[in-house]
Amino acid sequence: MKNALKYLFIIGLILCSTGMASAHFTMIFPSDDEASVFDVTPKDFIADLGEEKTVYIIWGHPYEHILFDLDPAPTVSIYKPDGSVEELEVSKISVPGQDEEGNDGEFVAYKASFIVDQMGDTIVAVRYVSEGEELIDYTKAVIHCGEEVWEGWDAAVGQKTELVPYVRPYGMEEGFVFSGKALYEGEALADSIVEVEKYHTLEAGREIVEDAEALFPYDAPMVFTRQVKSNADGYFVYTLDEPGIWYVGATKENEGEYSVRGVLEVPVLEAFPTEETPVETVILSEEGAEAEEEGEESTSAPGFGAVFAVGGMLAVLFLTRRK
Repeated sequence: MKNALKYLFIIGLILCSTGMASAHFTMIFPSDDEASVFDVTPKDFIADLGEEKTVYIIWGHPYEHILFDLDPAPTVSIYKPDGSVEELEVSKISVPGQDEEGNDGEFVAYKASFIVDQMGDTIVAVRYVSEGEELIDYTKAVIHCGEEVWEGWDAAVGQKTELVPYVRPYGMEEGFVFSGKALYEGEALADSIVEVEKYHTLEAGREIVEDAEALFPYDAPMVFTRQVKSNADGYFVYTLDEPGIWYVGATKENEGEYSVRGVLEVPVLEAFPTEETPVETVILSEEGAEAEEEGEESTSAPGFGAVFAVGGMLAVLFLTRRK
């Protein structure tokens, strides 16, 4: 009996660790201010020509806002619209957050800066090796510059596992369907689990996790990390149903070796216009107003009162004759 319980305990630990591993992501946060790095929005993925852009690389669970030390240092490169590549120097920093037990603390992270010197889309590519998770993690984020200069967002940059978007990963509103192709060593990554997870700030993460655990006590993480599969050709689709920063990642499992994952960050806008009166309602309202005006005009028109008076007299005569 004791041995059976021991084995069940070990299996439970394995399952738990597997679940936690699936929720780890390398997060790329563009920000102008280190103090507000966690308040990232889709606007932060837009740049002006000549602007210095700083990206912060953080390791953790986006949905629950749980952080871990990013150790060892990642490698960071940018792929410019003209195809040129530049490797960036990274600087070690610490950021505030919470650990898996909900304790506040400081966590190791990194930052890197570059000048946006070309119009179009610059891809920030990060490679991080997590020994604890036995995972080689490749993550991409697109920085867009220039009105209607939509060039470079769909480029493959040669990551071992890579997601190539088939929908432009900026300018998307909540509810849009995102599609892409998962690649491993340049070939289609078939039948792969594609994980989809939304980022929350610390306070929002704590609140939504509490709500999820109350609503779904049997398996709350099922709403933290969503899953879809790539087909035989590596294609996948998923509806990004809320505004914010989303992480979409496909993993190549390698037996006896580190798994290799490719992740793409997708910033999603709020639906706009946020308050919209349907055209039909406007038309009906206008028609109603016109009818009301016509009614007012008809009641105030000459002779309208006389008609009422004649009608009243006839009614009196009719009643009198009946008596």
